[in-house]
Amino acid sequence: MCAIDVVMDDDELIAALAAGDDTALRELFMRHAPWLAGRLRAALPPPDVEDVLQETFLAVWQGASGYRPRGTPQAWMWVIARNQAALLLRRRGPVTAPLEETPDAGLDPAEAAMVRADITAALAGPEGRVLRLMYVEDRPITEVAALLGVPAGTVKSRAHRARRMLRTVLGGIR
Repeated sequence: MCAIDVVMDDDELIAALAAGDDTALRELFMRHAPWLAGRLRAALPPPDVEDVLQETFLAVWQGASGYRPRGTPQAWMWVIARNQAALLLRRRGPVTAPLEETPDAGLDPAEAAMVRADITAALAGPEGRVLRLMYVEDRPITEVAALLGVPAGTVKSRAHRARRMLRTVLGGIR
């Protein structure tokens, strides 16, 4: 009888894997690969998720003998997966966006400068300050209102006007 024929918890599966039972790795993969992939998809494209999952379970197999059941096995595997994702991204180096994806792609330099000037002018007033506080500094409306000394409704109105001005300016470059 195989060790997996009896329902084992994750700690027991990792112990069986450390003892050389390769079917335990298959069972751990079946149990945990779906949720690990779901979490990894938040930061990686699908082909990279597959690579990181493979590296993760290879590391689980190699590290099973060092596993100590102090926390949950899921947390242990997530830390391994997160570290594998970080290693993959570190090996690639910094990500650079192709020129075609920049907002002024396709514009000649003079037009691009005009668009930037229009955006700067649109955000020069109190509306721009509200946008910077809300979206760049990620402050809540109540805090922005307190910082600017205005009611929360005024902050909402200014944010709406600023977004409308940006839509108008940016709508002209497409």
